Amino acid sequence: MEPDLSAGQLIRQARNSLGFSQYEVAEELARASGNDSLTREQVARWERGKRIPGPYWRGWICAVLHLPVEDLEIAVRFARDARWRAFGPPGDRAA
Repeated sequence: MEPDLSAGQLIRQARNSLGFSQYEVAEELARASGNDSLTREQVARWERGKRIPGPYWRGWICAVLHLPVEDLEIAVRFARDARWRAFGPPGDRAA
């Protein structure tokens, strides 16, 4: 894995390599997890970097997209670091 790949970029890359649409990823994640609350819009937010998947979804993402857990964890840390560099830590953000 490239060390400077964000979580969203990694998810998009894995999805594309499997030939899945965002809808298909959402459906597969819902099926695998038994949690049908996930939508294509959430997958899109992850890919655009608007949201970072939480620990619950990270495990399912790795299972569905055949990603090593460590690769996604590194990508999540990279995405958080980039967000903090751009906007400051969460507690420092203006409301």
